[in-house]
Formats: sequence, C-alpha cells, structure tokens
Amino acid sequence: IAPTPRKLMRSRAEKKIAGVCAGLAQYFDLDVTVARILCIFLTLATGVCPGVVTYLLAWIMVPAEPELKPVLASQQPVAS
Repeated sequence: IAPTPRKLMRSRAEKKIAGVCAGLAQYFDLDVTVARILCIFLTLATGVCPGVVTYLLAWIMVPAEPELKPVLASQQPVAS
C-alpha cells in the first residue's frame, strides 16, 4: 500500500497567529516550538521585511487544515 502524500496545511489546533509555523512543523515532523524558533531566527538573519513578507505570503497561499465537525451517531435502535 502506497503511503498518502503529505500536504502542507496551516494548523488550526496549534496556531498562535495564522498556523503557518505549526503547519510547517507538522509537515517536517518537528516540534512546534523548534519550528517557531527557526522561523524567528531566519526572519532576523535575512532581514525583518523579507521574513514578514514570506510569512504573510504563506498565510495567504497555504491552505488551512479542514475543520473537523463532529458526527453524531445514529439514534436508531439496533434490531435484535
């Protein structure tokens, strides 16, 4: 059985601002805190403006994780 391909998505559960870093952490199998520290470091190393613009573009372009809606079990009685 072929594994399902991973898809980069913004996280809904672990987000602080937009879920971009949490989505990257999930995609690369990293701790969310490590991903956030790396993003801050790269933003400061490359210049604040390019880093902020990159984050904003990712916020716009990376789709959000689908919202999971609870499904209630059927209330039908089971025939015996």
